[in-house]
Amino acid sequence: MKDKTNSSDLRIVMAQLDFLVGAVDANAGKILDACARARDELAADVIVFPELALTGYPPEDLLLRPHFIEQVEAAVAYLAAEISGVAAVVGYPLREDGELFNVAAVLQDGAVAAVYRKQHLPNYGVFDEKRYFSAGLTPCVVRVRDVPLGLTICEDIWVDGPACQAAEAGAAILININASPFHAGKRDDREQMLGLRARNSGLPVVYINLVGGQDELVFDGGSFVVDRTGAVTQHAPACVAGLFPVDFNVDEHSVPVAGDCAPAQPEAAAVYAALVLGVRDYINKNGFSGAVLGLSGGIDSALTLAIAVDAIGADRLSVVSMPSRYTADMSIEDARLEAELLGVEYHEISIEAPFGSFLDVLSDTFQGTQADTTEENIQARCRGIILMALSNKQGRILLTTGNKSEMSVGYATLYGDMAGGYAPIKDVPKLLVYRLANYRNSLGRVIPQRVIDRPPSAELAPDQVDADSLPPYEILDPILERYIEQDQAVDEIIAAGFDAATVKRIADLVDRNEYKRRQAPPGVRITRRAFGRDRRYPITSGYQNFQKDGT
Repeated sequence: MKDKTNSSDLRIVMAQLDFLVGAVDANAGKILDACARARDELAADVIVFPELALTGYPPEDLLLRPHFIEQVEAAVAYLAAEISGVAAVVGYPLREDGELFNVAAVLQDGAVAAVYRKQHLPNYGVFDEKRYFSAGLTPCVVRVRDVPLGLTICEDIWVDGPACQAAEAGAAILININASPFHAGKRDDREQMLGLRARNSGLPVVYINLVGGQDELVFDGGSFVVDRTGAVTQHAPACVAGLFPVDFNVDEHSVPVAGDCAPAQPEAAAVYAALVLGVRDYINKNGFSGAVLGLSGGIDSALTLAIAVDAIGADRLSVVSMPSRYTADMSIEDARLEAELLGVEYHEISIEAPFGSFLDVLSDTFQGTQADTTEENIQARCRGIILMALSNKQGRILLTTGNKSEMSVGYATLYGDMAGGYAPIKDVPKLLVYRLANYRNSLGRVIPQRVIDRPPSAELAPDQVDADSLPPYEILDPILERYIEQDQAVDEIIAAGFDAATVKRIADLVDRNEYKRRQAPPGVRITRRAFGRDRRYPITSGYQNFQKDGT
């Protein structure tokens, strides 16, 4: 506990916590418990919660339900009456004169002491706040222990106005509450932006972020503090919930005392942690007893299994290998070894009988035709039926194992390997899959090296490898990144040095397979632009991504 020998000191606790969307009463209970801990164990003067903590983020169209807003109003009144001995900054939706605002309110001494209305409402990427909220116009500065604190919310810190407004209104410290989702490289983006904001406003900034998974989104926490020069003085760890105290020496500049700084993680480590958190919260928050997945002996399912075990534990997982006439012996051996290394329940069910039965049933209709992807897809769908049967019988969610490279170009089978409830690596490009596998093995070998080294294959035809249908991933992934995440035109990608025919083919595959992606399960978002919330393209479209004459 802090010894408050200097009455001018101020302690702010960053409540980097995980809240469940829609669970207003449970979230209020978590807020109240955290306030008591911050007061009694950490001697806090102020505790600050993330954006929309009371509702969870994003509440989406729950905000359009009057009863939901009534629950929020009752919870705010309850918290204001119950919180004592500490000032709490709580985020929630405020209904006022027929409008809804995204607010940060200070609850203190049995009342709502101050309210700040978010001014800048993001309406891009995964954000859709203008659908629900009206924008605030004015700053809010509130005194706690005679220290003037300015309040801002998330997007407000990415533009100059609100921070400078708060400084002009007399703030000595700027508080910024957030529900900022993860993507690779986000920590650097945040630190650079807050540094700029601190220097422009002349204020130190306390940045509090949500932690936890919500459908496709992962909020990675990583709350931190910068002084008025923009230097980071304290940084909470990523993907870990907790209460993190920040001390200020309050003088004319309100200087934050240097605290623990969690080191920045290498990209693979940061992405892996986000994947684990996203899978854990999706399974647990939706009440599943565990998970099932198909184990092919390939790298995608091996990585998915490792993530799932790290997320919920081996005892809550079962896996099944489903060999066919085209499955190599090494694939079966590797699948068994992966299950053994991770200690999960393992089953082996051949699809030969159902596959043969379907071929027999269809033999008259298929007479006179050549075998093609139809027969390949039947195998994948046999596996999908088996996996869904196990999922239903065990009451466990089925995890799919496809990666972003495959989903981009439609190298996946509807109602086959795409069947399932959650897709942990659907936003992970294939080259990153390899890096993540090597990273996980650096923590303890769970993926056989042969699985990493061998050429990837769907094993749905004799001697099949992915390179029969797709360019090498070293070529495919950079093209996909440019076309999907950077929105580059085909001619721009060709001008960057890629083969014209290859680029046109890949762009065409991406566009034509939107209908498949619409039917895919949700999965963890780890890039700047994922399919689903980020990238929404029409299925039926006359758009041409290049001129047909090749010019």
